[in-house]
Amino acid sequence: MEILDSLYQEVEEIVEKYEQEKTPLLAILEEVQEKFRYLPRNVLGYIAKRLDIPSSTVYGVATFYSFLETKPVGEYVIRVCKSTPCHVRGGLNVLEVLKRELNLREGETTKDGKFTLEVTSCLGVCGVAPAMMINEVTYGNLTEERVREILALYRR
Repeated sequence: MEILDSLYQEVEEIVEKYEQEKTPLLAILEEVQEKFRYLPRNVLGYIAKRLDIPSSTVYGVATFYSFLETKPVGEYVIRVCKSTPCHVRGGLNVLEVLKRELNLREGETTKDGKFTLEVTSCLGVCGVAPAMMINEVTYGNLTEERVREILALYRR
């Protein structure tokens, strides 16, 4: 029970920091995710109750944005862009290399909890297609060799 109380206390501190803002929900969700790496369902319910808004609204926001996670993810979340420019310039090959190297399918996390593989509709870096993002770092002009080099950096 102490662990649960501690969790809610940490969430409460985040809520208090933003509750005076006109629309605090997204900022709260982002900071909670930064702390716990995802948004646990019970925490979403707590935030809804605390802000006096429907839990469906909180869950809707949490699932609408691709950068918010509602299930546990790896230490490193890899997002591969599947926009038209990335697709045309080899984005599917990038995805296949990652699947092979990590032994994962889209949406899965490695057994050791280190990597989660996702696809996203656009990273906004079309000029350096094909591209992927690992947590907050974007990588472009990817080749099979470059993808392996980047993975090696994160495997250390």
